[in-house]
Amino acid sequence: MTNFIGTYECKADTKGRVMLPVALKSQLAPMLANGFVVKRAVFQSCLELYPMEEWNAMMQKIGKLNRFNKKNNDFIRRFTAGVKMVEVDATGRFLIPKDLVNFAGISKEIVLSSAINIIEIWDKNKYEQVIDDATDDFADLAEEVMGGDDDGI
Repeated sequence: MTNFIGTYECKADTKGRVMLPVALKSQLAPMLANGFVVKRAVFQSCLELYPMEEWNAMMQKIGKLNRFNKKNNDFIRRFTAGVKMVEVDATGRFLIPKDLVNFAGISKEIVLSSAINIIEIWDKNKYEQVIDDATDDFADLAEEVMGGDDDGI
């Protein structure tokens, strides 16, 4: 499993092209040949960039759902809505498709933020707002999510 590190500010041009920061590009280097999948996030108005290996692992998990269960079928449809394959070119740029730019409200200034095995793509102002909004609740959230037992995780 991949573990990305870092949060990076960069710019998107008017066509939605983004130049990967050098530090992030070096982390992605082993995955560049296989490409990536970009999709809408489930809980936030941001995008998620999956290395193809991580995407395939997710699809294996989702592929085990019973498609004759309406909730499962609805989930699959919504989870995969707007999914696009993207490649990083020789100069380190990738293109965010226009429909996904619109979904995430991405303007010129963006943030690429590591989220364990994927990269979140945010409009900078939205990212800062979400981080600021979560500040007060983070201690409680950390205790609830990580403080369950003394044996660790």
